[in-house]
Amino acid sequence: MDEKYEQLTDVQKEKLGRLKEILAELGSLAVGFSGGIDSSLLLAVAHEVLGDRLIAVTGIDASFPEREANEAKAFCKDRGIRHIICTFDPLKEEEYRNNGPDRCYVCKRGIFAGIKKIAYENGIEYVAEGSNMDDIGDYRPGLRAVAELSVKSPLREAGLYKSDIRKIAKEMGLPNWSKPAYACLASRFVYGEEITEEKLHMIDRAEQFLIEHGFPEERVRMHGKMARIEVPPADIPRIASDEVREEVYEEFKKLGFLFVTLDLKGYRTGSMNATIDR
Repeated sequence: MDEKYEQLTDVQKEKLGRLKEILAELGSLAVGFSGGIDSSLLLAVAHEVLGDRLIAVTGIDASFPEREANEAKAFCKDRGIRHIICTFDPLKEEEYRNNGPDRCYVCKRGIFAGIKKIAYENGIEYVAEGSNMDDIGDYRPGLRAVAELSVKSPLREAGLYKSDIRKIAKEMGLPNWSKPAYACLASRFVYGEEITEEKLHMIDRAEQFLIEHGFPEERVRMHGKMARIEVPPADIPRIASDEVREEVYEEFKKLGFLFVTLDLKGYRTGSMNATIDR
């Protein structure tokens, strides 16, 4: 293993080696690239292994913030990776708009069907996505679409967890190795509430406001006209301080929220899944 990986454990080096073997066996690959750390590591390693037999495909719709799209474009440009933007409108799907527990499945099915089409048109044999071992334990209906469409999951196949991914990404010098986890804006709605483009834009602007005010790890959950803000427990005192609290309230009110609340449990991924009776 290269000297640049000297900070990795032997197990992490073994997993990285296995990932490279898996990618080499595929021969050519289209990576569904969101710009998050998981797909970024997958893309960077795949580029190292496959070179110009690799393309990155980013699916963009109303639930994908512009800042994420710009970061994905910059990542590929900096590394000379061929990057294709795929526009997709899941709001055309009634199942998606109705926001049932299988919403993510409907969306992923459409996105990866589109990526597979792009891969075929470009002479690419396989499509891959960036889920890791930590995703197995949570409610992830999108993984059902991944399985049905025979999309590869090399990070999971190599046994990589989020902690492994961040450590390897740091050793590789990826600029987003410490980037907070991100999920599409549709995950901010309580199940059963209709998803509209207007509501997605409300959440996008609300979250962008928090990010610009020093809360990079955040979620704005929508419950009707109420916004439920999640930030890490360590950030709760600051966002609850009189000056910040009033500023956040006034901005969210302008965006169309009638009530603005702060979740005392703090930030955690997939908190809306608590409403599902599984």
